[in-house]
Amino acid sequence: MEFSDIKITVIKKLETGEIFEEYAAEEAQATCDAVRLGDEFVSKAMGIPEGFCSWAWTDIQRDVVHLALGGEFPWMKKKGTMISCCTDGLRPVLFKLERI
Repeated sequence: MEFSDIKITVIKKLETGEIFEEYAAEEAQATCDAVRLGDEFVSKAMGIPEGFCSWAWTDIQRDVVHLALGGEFPWMKKKGTMISCCTDGLRPVLFKLERI
């Protein structure tokens, strides 16, 4: 069986403001420091890309696999794409997934 490669692009790093201030430890960073805005990674054969955050991968892997197997997300404007998110409640990150 053949799988499509999936490009993963960091498109937004969110700040949670008052939630972060109330719950985060003093030494915690206000935004994720594992990735930078604009970083690109490629998943081959549905595997985690080299250097990609394993915590974020756990959250977005199901969407990567769906695209890699040829699936679509009917609510997306462009076929072969999805917006997925790392679920770090204090420092979420949005990723654009694209079948390539």
